[in-house]
Amino acid sequence: MDTNNNAGKSENPDAADDEWGAEGESDSENADAARPAPNGGTQPPPGEADGDDQPPVLIGPINIRSIALVILTTIVAIYFINWAQAILLPLVVSVLISYALDPLVSFFDRFRFPRPLSAALILSLLVGILAISSVPLKEEAVAMLDKVPVAVERFQRTSGNVPQEESMVEKAQKAAKKIEETADQNQGANTDTPRGVTPVMIVDTPVDLRQYLVQGSSAAIVLVTQVFSVLLLVFFLLSVGSLYKRKVVRLSGPSFGRMRRAVWILNDFHQQIRRFLFVMLLSGIFVGVLTWLAFLLMGVEQSALWGVLAGVASAIPYLGPFLVLVGSSVAAFIQFGEIDIALIVGGISLVITSIQGYLLTPWLTSQVSSLNAVAIFVGLLFWGWLWGPVGLVIAMPILMIIKSMCDHIANLRSVGELLGK
Repeated sequence: MDTNNNAGKSENPDAADDEWGAEGESDSENADAARPAPNGGTQPPPGEADGDDQPPVLIGPINIRSIALVILTTIVAIYFINWAQAILLPLVVSVLISYALDPLVSFFDRFRFPRPLSAALILSLLVGILAISSVPLKEEAVAMLDKVPVAVERFQRTSGNVPQEESMVEKAQKAAKKIEETADQNQGANTDTPRGVTPVMIVDTPVDLRQYLVQGSSAAIVLVTQVFSVLLLVFFLLSVGSLYKRKVVRLSGPSFGRMRRAVWILNDFHQQIRRFLFVMLLSGIFVGVLTWLAFLLMGVEQSALWGVLAGVASAIPYLGPFLVLVGSSVAAFIQFGEIDIALIVGGISLVITSIQGYLLTPWLTSQVSSLNAVAIFVGLLFWGWLWGPVGLVIAMPILMIIKSMCDHIANLRSVGELLGK
């Protein structure tokens, strides 16, 4: 019996420390409660010395210097993350993609495949699938963009039938335009150029097409280099496998207990992040396929494109499903011209995302640390402000990584508690 109990306790290296910490806290509390007073007897706990006049103290004295250092460090860190976006963004995206593709590479390890070969094979298949699927999606996207002028013209036509009075701003603009025309006429009447003075004519410069193309090509070059760097980083991260994991365990300390604890923490962290990314991928596929099938059965045009957009947008909580709902409703109204069908299409999109958000994701993440709604919303605002649309997509995985790290660091467990449910 003693052997089994000791074995059960050794499965979690932090359990003994937690129990020791709990016993130490209880002993200290009992010692404080039973501390003798100067005049004999026992001294009451803090906050109860004067009876009910003073409430119990929850937070002790605050070190202003430490708080100022934390605030300054946070500001510097945010500035650095924004300044180093060109380096940090591809690195973070590469780490997340490598975590998502690691189960496939580990599957090939069972057949004694070299990891570089299996990583190159999986990346080649992924790039090939994206390239093949981009051709029909591009055609559907062009067809959707062609409908935008028609929709704008229809809305202008319907709104033009209703007479509208001119606003104060429009009247002011017309008055300023008339004053400017009158001034130009008076100036044109007195344009007698004196002798010895060369007349000057101001000519508006046309749009420099070459400069426009150079600017557009530079942006395209930056995008291509970032995508290429992400692919290379993913390949290297998948190729090395558990190399950095072994290095972290080796650096954790010479004692066997510290190394065993490091292995347990890294394994738990790895499983949490990989399962969370797998849940996100599975949820996106679920939303995308169901949206595509539902819109296809209803006869909505560009249903495949809407399925892809819905799957990608499902990674952005709250905002992504809302944008898909509004966009699909507007597209259905433009196509069918009836509000009832537009509401039905939007309702179908809402039902699919609700099933994904309230049933599928909680069921799949029952064994994974979850985040509360306030932390998710603040994280979306923060990372969207820093890194734009890409930040919105990767905000949830970043928050999950931060929470998992905080849960395994003693000084940061309070932050993990604030982020969790």
